[in-house]
Amino acid sequence: MAILPELALLTGALAFFVMSLSKSFDKKQFNNAAVFMGVVALLGAIISFNQDVTIFAGAYQVDLYSQFFKLMIAMGMVFALIAGQGLKGIDEEDQPEYYMFMFVSCLGLMCLVSSVELITLFISLELSSFALYLMVPMRDNTTGVREQMEAGIKYILFGVLATGFMLFGMSYIFGLTGTTYLKEIVVGMEQVSSQPAALFAIVMVLSGFFYKLAVFPMHFWVPDVYEGAANETTAFVATVPKLGAVALMIRFVAMVPVDNQIFVNFLIALSLCSMFYGNLIALVQTDVKRMLGYSGIAHAGFILLGLLTLDASGYATVMYYIAGYVFMNIACYIAICSVSDHGENISISDLNGLHKRQPMMAFLLAVGLFALAGIPPMIGFMGEFLLLAGALKAGHLYLVILAAINAGIAIYYYLRLVKAAYTADPEDRPDVTINGVTRFASVVLVLLIVMMGAFPTRIIAFADTALKTIL
Repeated sequence: MAILPELALLTGALAFFVMSLSKSFDKKQFNNAAVFMGVVALLGAIISFNQDVTIFAGAYQVDLYSQFFKLMIAMGMVFALIAGQGLKGIDEEDQPEYYMFMFVSCLGLMCLVSSVELITLFISLELSSFALYLMVPMRDNTTGVREQMEAGIKYILFGVLATGFMLFGMSYIFGLTGTTYLKEIVVGMEQVSSQPAALFAIVMVLSGFFYKLAVFPMHFWVPDVYEGAANETTAFVATVPKLGAVALMIRFVAMVPVDNQIFVNFLIALSLCSMFYGNLIALVQTDVKRMLGYSGIAHAGFILLGLLTLDASGYATVMYYIAGYVFMNIACYIAICSVSDHGENISISDLNGLHKRQPMMAFLLAVGLFALAGIPPMIGFMGEFLLLAGALKAGHLYLVILAAINAGIAIYYYLRLVKAAYTADPEDRPDVTINGVTRFASVVLVLLIVMMGAFPTRIIAFADTALKTIL
């Protein structure tokens, strides 16, 4: 019962492996099977939500904290599958393998958020990462796109570099504490927290998660990978893996003493660099996915605002914000995948007159962009407000002012897309057709984005309760 979602994902991956061995299945069967197995994993996450058990010699902890992230991972995966229905950017012969790698990646992420031992954590992270490394270059060449090869190379090279940093940090942690179990590491780190080696170890380990979250300076892979990968792949890479990164970042940041100003200053510097770098470069982008990539770097800077408070309220806000971030981005990518006729990248001009070509997609895109821009009553506004309020309460006034300036900068490039969708002439661009599943998912996403923004209290309170299991 405790590992139902993991078993569902493993079953799905094995099913697609079997499908890849046969030529008797068609494209529609692949799509239907993927969505069905994704929903099964989501139901498994819901059924096992209140489980509290430790298995595998104490290396795997199923509790409220891990189950919160597993539920978000399952929901993100289902929406990503719906966004990529038809897999227009993936060759039909490769689709079973593509779905298999997606399920394996999600399995690794679910194992990651439950891992409370360094070796288990590392294996889970690599299980998720290597599946993604294979998904990125799996793009159909019929549209004349070849950037996926460069994207795949950059993604794996930067990933290996980040993994090296993380392993180096883990070796220091083991050397300082003599254990690989996180609960024992927390106690051991309290005794050596004054040593520079302890802070160095935490920073090195966090580098691996900074890579997943696209925090400056571990962000260099983002724009090229987002642009080079298929639209369906980018929708997944830009959202679901970030949940696992945040879950582990909170675990490791919580080991740092609250009075460690050096570490706080380090996070402040990364936050400001991420926000300014991401927002300023996003201003000049014309490729929509590339723009959203730089936007993701800026949002990673906002997430650090909650971590640098080094308290439970900040961590709870980060959990709330990252859940909303997944829904906001998925909303945008569903619209992108729908507008793209043959899986090609789309520019801002391709959105011209979208409200006439497909009103539902134009509205979904606008809601997602308004949320990312922090316009009320969307979840993006409430998330950014709570993050800024937490940083201000911690005494970082200048940081809050600079972050608010960045929020203003971001509004400009987000509204460029809304302007194209609602005010530009569609000219001779074709109408956009969507199926019933996409329409239903769009309605659910809009409701989630608005309701989570309008009623954040219960989610924040739940996150606080979940955090008590690890703090």
